[in-house]
Amino acid sequence: MSHHWTHIKFAAVNAVCLPRLPSLVAQWLPDGRMHGREWVALNPTRADRRAGSFRINLENGLWADFATDDRGGDPISLYAYLNRLSQAAAARELATSLGVAA
Repeated sequence: MSHHWTHIKFAAVNAVCLPRLPSLVAQWLPDGRMHGREWVALNPTRADRRAGSFRINLENGLWADFATDDRGGDPISLYAYLNRLSQAAAARELATSLGVAA
């Protein structure tokens, strides 16, 4: 099935992702663990050997790798970062996989 994307509703995609973020990050970063309201995992985009600096806030979607200063503010930006995608491509993939009319 081919989709023609002329305008992506980033807010709608993020709104669907945010309540599902605990299960999404468990899929995206399966080596991670809950630490309070955060998911703490190894950063797969670099040679990270010790969990602790890469954290995702499961309540608001903010994420950061404090070792590299990479950071973002929502599930789309996290997915884009992990998969080396543009924000638009990440939003399209998430919308398709979650059944969101983006």
